[in-house]
Amino acid sequence: MSSEVLATLEEMRLSLPSFCTPRGNFLPWRREGNLVFLSGQTCDWDGGVPYTGPVIAPRQTAPANGPHVTVETGKKAAEMCALNLLYFLQDACDGDLDRVQTVMRLGGFVNCLPGFDCSPDVINGASELFIALYGDRGRHARTAVGVSGLPGNASVEVDAIVVIA
Repeated sequence: MSSEVLATLEEMRLSLPSFCTPRGNFLPWRREGNLVFLSGQTCDWDGGVPYTGPVIAPRQTAPANGPHVTVETGKKAAEMCALNLLYFLQDACDGDLDRVQTVMRLGGFVNCLPGFDCSPDVINGASELFIALYGDRGRHARTAVGVSGLPGNASVEVDAIVVIA
């Protein structure tokens, strides 16, 4: 089956993960009619979490010990979260990502320190991917909040609500 979305991903030199496993006792997606509710996905990839620790704003002091990432790297982590969402969305769409009619909402969570105010910049990594793949159908409502920790010490987590045909 050919897919415009998968072809666009390939042009962008991106791909879906080879597998994703939920970290807890929950469904990775749930469908009600044409609405698909996608559970939060962290920046896991091939069984590991490449982006860990808080995202640090340019004017913040990095923690003395432990991992951390920059805002630009956090943006890449958010893009990885979006790829994981697409992996499960493909399952919800019976393998056809071109069935997406509208990306309704993204919820973004950024592992950060107190005073971090760059959450929207980080979550743009996920937003920009959906818009690149779906154009105006990929434009969405969104939240972008800072939190003190995420599963696996991931730097970013993103969830979504999508309308499919």
